[in-house]
Amino acid sequence: MSIVDKFLKNRQPVNSTADMAFVDHIEELRWHLIRSLLAILIGGVIIFFNIEWIFDRIILGPAHTDFISYRILCKLGALIHVDALCLQDVQLEFQNTELSGQFMMSFSVSFMIGFIIAFPYVFWEFWKFIKPALKPSELKYARGIVFWTSLLFFAGVLFAYYVVAPFTINFFAAYQLSPSFKNIITISNYYDTMSDLILGLGLVFELPVVVFFLSRIGFLTPKLMRDKRNYAILIIFVLAAVITPPDWFSIWLVAIPLLILYEAGITISERAVKERRRRQFDN
Repeated sequence: MSIVDKFLKNRQPVNSTADMAFVDHIEELRWHLIRSLLAILIGGVIIFFNIEWIFDRIILGPAHTDFISYRILCKLGALIHVDALCLQDVQLEFQNTELSGQFMMSFSVSFMIGFIIAFPYVFWEFWKFIKPALKPSELKYARGIVFWTSLLFFAGVLFAYYVVAPFTINFFAAYQLSPSFKNIITISNYYDTMSDLILGLGLVFELPVVVFFLSRIGFLTPKLMRDKRNYAILIIFVLAAVITPPDWFSIWLVAIPLLILYEAGITISERAVKERRRRQFDN
């Protein structure tokens, strides 16, 4: 029996007299997806009607010299004597190269922020679909999963926006091959960079949750994570190098939280595996 078959079988209601057909599961999943999409659209519509303020104050926030992160990081750098934290002022110039570029950008921004706002509800809908397939003993250790998943996601989003984005934007905006070249950035390129950072780190910060569930079903063990730690560290630094400017300070800035999440994942995996073995022994 495949994993999908086992999952669908476990999702049968306790008082069901007949197995749900595959199409019934798909129909139920479809309504979960529809409600999730509606939540995203509602959030997106709210953002769309305030798009000018949102774009100028939030999306373009790290591009402004008075952005709060620049002031806080500079004060922190002076306090701990790390000059790299005090970023230089950079004046960015933007341009739009497509006739409908700004109009379509408003939809993209609205959808992205709508998804971020609706993330707890979207995950809750996903959890409602998964939940019936879990046993009572498994549900016991999944309490608060929506809260913790949402908390980790928002932590990744905020870390990307307030810490990683300022360093990334500052570095690339100031970088010049020659004084003859002037950086005039398209709004689509700027937005793509911001969205990749924010959504990417928001999802990467879900590592502890992924580790927990993979450990609960036996796909992952703390021993495997320890044995593969060197490979994980290499992957983390490669990932950090991809999403940050090519300087060691920025790379370490992203790598350290990810390394902490990985080590926390080992502890989480240990607890999940111990509980799984104890449950198997009791049965």
